Amino acid sequence: MKKIEHIGIAVKDLDVSCSLYEKLLGTSCYKKEEVPLEGVSTAFFKTGENKIELLAAISEDSPIGKFLERKGEGIHHIAFDVDDIEEEMKRLRLEGFILLNEHPKLGADNKLVCFVHPKGTNGVLIELCQEIR
Repeated sequence: MKKIEHIGIAVKDLDVSCSLYEKLLGTSCYKKEEVPLEGVSTAFFKTGENKIELLAAISEDSPIGKFLERKGEGIHHIAFDVDDIEEEMKRLRLEGFILLNEHPKLGADNKLVCFVHPKGTNGVLIELCQEIR
């Protein structure tokens, strides 16, 4: 894992939260995108070399919808940038981690993604991200 790619924050209302984060970070959202397979709308912010991803549920039964119902708004995951997501998934399986995806899937911001189950990472949902080339 090369670096933290972004921090994902679950929000109830994407437009309201975008306004809040624009004021907080002093910068505009640079991209909004829907990921229908995950039932989520996203908004991305850059601050220096760091990125924040806001995640809002498209439907209540989506993973983000369920997260918001159980835990409310807040940090949802930490994403790490990887060069080869298939190799990193293989390495993590060999280390005994449980992956939530059998294969990488298409995520937001032109990435292939895979999630690591939080039961094996002290309660933190970890996302692996590889730029689609």
